[in-house]
Parts: sequence; C-alpha cells; structure tokens
Amino acid sequence: MAIRSIAVLGTGIMGAPMARNLARAGFAVRVWNRTRAKAEALADVAEVAGTPQLAVAGADAVITMLESGAVVTEIVLGEQLFQHSEGVLFIDMSSIEPHLARDHAQALEAAGCRHLDAPVSGGEVGAVEGRLAIMVGGRDEDFASAAAVFAAMGKATHVGPHGAGQTAKLANQVIVGITIGAVSEALTLAVAGGCDPKQVQTALMGGFATSRILELHGSRMIADDFRPGAMARVQLKDMDNAIEAARRAGIRLPLTEAARQAYADLTHKLGMAEKDHSAYHLWLRALNSGT
Repeated sequence: MAIRSIAVLGTGIMGAPMARNLARAGFAVRVWNRTRAKAEALADVAEVAGTPQLAVAGADAVITMLESGAVVTEIVLGEQLFQHSEGVLFIDMSSIEPHLARDHAQALEAAGCRHLDAPVSGGEVGAVEGRLAIMVGGRDEDFASAAAVFAAMGKATHVGPHGAGQTAKLANQVIVGITIGAVSEALTLAVAGGCDPKQVQTALMGGFATSRILELHGSRMIADDFRPGAMARVQLKDMDNAIEAARRAGIRLPLTEAARQAYADLTHKLGMAEKDHSAYHLWLRALNSGT
C-alpha cells in the first residue's frame, strides 16, 4: 500500500521539523501533541488533531516521536490506536527499550497492523535539515514501503528485525555519551595546562581525534552554551536503556556505566536535566571545583 497520508504523534524539538519535512515532500500530514500549542505551530503545513485517535483516523502510516517507551505504550496500545487500522504502518521513531519495541510490534501485528522501530540520530539540526540517520528494525517489505517517508527526513538503514533499530540507537547513544565526556575531559585538561581551548579544538580537528562531537559539542563547551538540543535527562534515559539491554544480553559496558553516573549527577544532583547533554562539562567543572 502506497503511503500518502501520515499521522505524526509528538511534535516537540524533533517531531516538529520532521513533520514539516514530510509535508514538504508532499505527504498529507496530520499532527497531535499533548501540549496542543506545539502541534498548532504546524498548522501552516499540517492538519492539527485534538486527540491521537483523530490524528490516526484514515492515515496510511503513523509516526510516533514520543518521550519514552512508557509513553509510546500508553498512547499506541493504551489508547488502542490500532483499532480499525488494519494494514497501517506504525513507525516508532522514539528512542525506547528494544524489548518494548518487540512487544509493540507483536501487539500491533496481532491486530493486523505493521510496525517498524526507527529511532534517529542527528539532533535538532539534523531534523530541521532533513539529514537524520535513521536506524530501522522490522520486516524487509515494511522497510521498503516506507522508503519515501524516510527519505523526506534523512537516510535510513535497515539494521535487523523488530527491536534492532532501538538497539542500534542505543549503540549510537553509548558512543555519543562517552565521547561527550572524552571531549569535556580533553578540553578541561587543555585549559588546566594553559592552552587556548579554541585553538586546541582546531588542532585536534585536523588529527585522528576529530569528530562531530568535538566540533559541535566542543564549541558549546568553549562558549558555555548549553541550550538544549538533546537534553541531559534524555541522554541519561538512553544510557539507562543501554545498560539494561546489556544486562539482558548478559554483558557489561563499564565505560557506559561510568558515563551514566555523570549524567545522573548532572540531571539529579545539579538540577540540569533540561540543559544540553554537552552540559556534562558543567558536571566535570563542579567535580573539579569540589562543589
């Protein structure tokens, strides 16, 4: 079934620009968000629905971009959005636990619907520019049917069966979370040694240590600009989910566990849950100041 109409549930920092790009690509888009004003900001390109049920009515595909696995379960299964939706493709682009993604797929398929878990990486900038990295788990034929949908938002890669997309996203977040810590420690060391941190960043960008995180988040740290792109509390959630997925697989991730504690302290002890995850740098500053 060709996908022409799409319901987008969750129009926050990421969901809103994703919905705009879908509309720009020619899809008929209907949006819903718990905070209605965030959905109404898209009224120039999409129809605004007052409830999730109204949003999904008649849609060929449903995209969820929600805060957590518990919220996805509540909205999709608790609200029984799959009723009268036989054949509809549910694409969960939220970042949730892999085992929950598999549970959702099983429940939706039992109701005659289709499911892909398709979390993203690239942050707000990637969402706005339509160049998200999309990691997809599910059936080959469902992935193929969603090709044009994904192309409107970025580059999609089919990484395995149901739940594999979420596992790949956790792998991504492990790298992001730990690398933010490494960049923060490197810049802290540089300043302590009398270096100009901006010049150190420039020098490192020409060598083997170069990375997007050094470039973008390093600049945030140097400028003390921690306005949220990806919030610290969300990074903590992802680290928790990665550690739980590792536990279920019978393995340990010691660097992830150490970085997770830093994000937990930043979120809870320092009260910086809503700051960008690069505010790890503030946690490190507090650690070294003894506060």
